Amino acid sequence: MTPVIAVFNAGSSSLKFSVFRHADLVLLHKGGVEVADTPGGHKAALQTALGWLSAHADGLKLQAAAHRVVHGKDRAGPVRVTPEIMAELEALVPLAPLHQPYNVRIMRELAALHPDLPQVACFDTAFHRTQPKLAQMFALPRQYYDDGVRRYGFHGISYEYIASVLPTHAGKKAQGRVIVAHLGNGASLCAMRGLKSVDTSMGFSTLDGLMMGTRCGALDAGVVLYMQQYLGMTADVVSEGLYHKSGLLGVSGISADMRTLEQSDAPGAGEAIDLFCHMAARQLGGLMAMLGGLDVLVFTGGIGEHSARIRRDICAYLGWAGVALDEALNGVNAIAIHAKSSAVAVQVIPTDEESVMAKACRSLC
Repeated sequence: MTPVIAVFNAGSSSLKFSVFRHADLVLLHKGGVEVADTPGGHKAALQTALGWLSAHADGLKLQAAAHRVVHGKDRAGPVRVTPEIMAELEALVPLAPLHQPYNVRIMRELAALHPDLPQVACFDTAFHRTQPKLAQMFALPRQYYDDGVRRYGFHGISYEYIASVLPTHAGKKAQGRVIVAHLGNGASLCAMRGLKSVDTSMGFSTLDGLMMGTRCGALDAGVVLYMQQYLGMTADVVSEGLYHKSGLLGVSGISADMRTLEQSDAPGAGEAIDLFCHMAARQLGGLMAMLGGLDVLVFTGGIGEHSARIRRDICAYLGWAGVALDEALNGVNAIAIHAKSSAVAVQVIPTDEESVMAKACRSLC
């Protein structure tokens, strides 16, 4: 029997899973299951995923499981899952309502099916715990910071992977001033120095920072007050609007999918794309100020890896910093897409969060 690690990434409507060989972390299988909108939907999806293992029961043995968990608060690394840990993570649901409930639900369902199976939680917030205190603070009364109202940052598992492979692609520059743009349905930026996070665009929640598929990104808090105090919107209605009806979907009025918008001639589609790039460039400039310049810019995530147009339009804002693209290389999604004259290395590196989680799981199990 070959011991394996299962890696789970649970959302509200899907359960992504991968299977790695425990001994050498070779990927054996990668798939996804739709989650039915029923009380037992996640349990059924988990059973379907585990069915792949059952079909290979003669050769594979489930040794441990790893889970992507969006919010880990102050935790700086992965942990073994216990009932106490699950309760702790469940208490963080208000900080990440789009993801956290489903992350924990799959842990509980798996524990019920396999009570002796070791499980490991890997946190999207952990990579950012190296940030200085000022980068984590809001200009609010200090008691709120002490109560946990601070900038946590997300997409940390993706950033951890990019940091691990960047020296291979960028050489000595990888240790310098780096910004990674994780652009997808969820999107954020991470400024690194010495391959450690020093600042990021996302803050207290996954709403902050860049414009996203259905999320608004950075927003004047006065807008929320206006919606509630003068438009009579309840907190639930505001939340639904900011999380599910804004971003690319809200501005375009067409779709949250960048591929659909790029194929559309509708004015709203073009304006949504332009705003996406405008907001990204504005926040890139702020992070460059924190780094004192820029040596390497990395694009990753579904949009970052596959949209030549988005990379081109964002980089067009950064000519003042010496960023110049090779249009031919950018057009074919090459790894290095900067022109020979560029003062900044610009790269496209596919992320691999699953391998990071499998590695963490093996180290703890």
